[in-house]
Amino acid sequence: MFQVPSFKSFKLFSWGEKQAIDLPPVKAHDLENAQEKNARALKHLLKLNHANHAILCNNRKFHNHAPHLLSAAYLHGADADDLTRLYESESKLLEEWDDSPAEVTDEDWRDHLGRREYQKAFVDFFEDELVRFGYDWKQVVAEYLFSGEEPVFHSIMADLGHPLIHLAYAYEMSSREVAMEALGMAVVGYNKIHNYLDNPVLSQAEASYHSTSLFEIIQRVRSDKKLDGLFATPGDHNIEKLFDNYEALLLDHWNAWQIENPVEQFRESQELAVALFIATHKDSSETYDFFFVHVLTTSHAVRVMLPWIPAKFQIPLVRQWWLVTLTAFIAQMRPEINMDTIRDYDLKGRDWTWIAEKVVKGENSTDSHYAKALRALQECASTWADHDNFYLKAAVKFADEFNGWGGFV
Repeated sequence: MFQVPSFKSFKLFSWGEKQAIDLPPVKAHDLENAQEKNARALKHLLKLNHANHAILCNNRKFHNHAPHLLSAAYLHGADADDLTRLYESESKLLEEWDDSPAEVTDEDWRDHLGRREYQKAFVDFFEDELVRFGYDWKQVVAEYLFSGEEPVFHSIMADLGHPLIHLAYAYEMSSREVAMEALGMAVVGYNKIHNYLDNPVLSQAEASYHSTSLFEIIQRVRSDKKLDGLFATPGDHNIEKLFDNYEALLLDHWNAWQIENPVEQFRESQELAVALFIATHKDSSETYDFFFVHVLTTSHAVRVMLPWIPAKFQIPLVRQWWLVTLTAFIAQMRPEINMDTIRDYDLKGRDWTWIAEKVVKGENSTDSHYAKALRALQECASTWADHDNFYLKAAVKFADEFNGWGGFV
């Protein structure tokens, strides 16, 4: 049986630690006590989604994005009517909860990790744990993500990072319902990625070269002849083949990254996320890459979560993001990055107010990935001070040119 941690034993999750990547937290919105009509609407819609819709749908292959879409729209100024319209649209893609094979208990929950058919049982279990922890949902998150020799958090980037994205919105919106859903996604999506964080043989293997720059490593990956001809077409079908047949080569590039200045190197990682998503897009006739948008939105989720998680998990989280990003880059056939497509983009007077209008009212406003991407770009600008309008140009370019998702067969 797990015991409720005392203040002393819970020190791991206190603010008293020296932060490895010292960033200020993004603004947290107290929906539970909010008075504004749009905030109250968001609170009720999140609760309605939580009660009615499973966290997985379409044979449990896809995730419930309603909290992402609603929160991103709210943060861009959506009113109650906008939020209701978006909820009704997104709900059409979702499914009702189905019963799990059995209940999950505090004695056997780890036995069911990675078993998607237990999604309801896990969420029910975590909600029961809320009572034991005095309805402090952050303590429930801490207990089940960060505890043990193989913490579940070391697989938080599974399933294209959806558990992490969900968790970040829980913290931004101060929503215990979304937090319990995020825990559910984390445990049913738990996969072998945790081995690369838990096993020092893999995570600390000596690389054939070293660099503090992710852009330099990406360029080395592009020019690596050993990666030529691996795949015929881009898509997620390449990922399993990459890990199964070329793990040593992948880990050589992954472990090449040396972190010496964590804040500056995290800033560069966010710039890389933007570059992979926007600067690999050649012209307005092309669709945007579905896997690279997750590189960007998970980078945003990392940024949100860094100030909230224990210091000892901060750099491992960034390295977990880097492993998934590197894997996606190789699986998507290592496209060329042309930064001039962003730097030379003509804003034509468009600004973040124009972006907010596109998120809330635009023709793509019901697309959750579209809304999340623009939210991520705006937070990058806020975090790093966008003096040269790099992030604004990326956002305007994407919002202006978006015509659907590609990158898969």
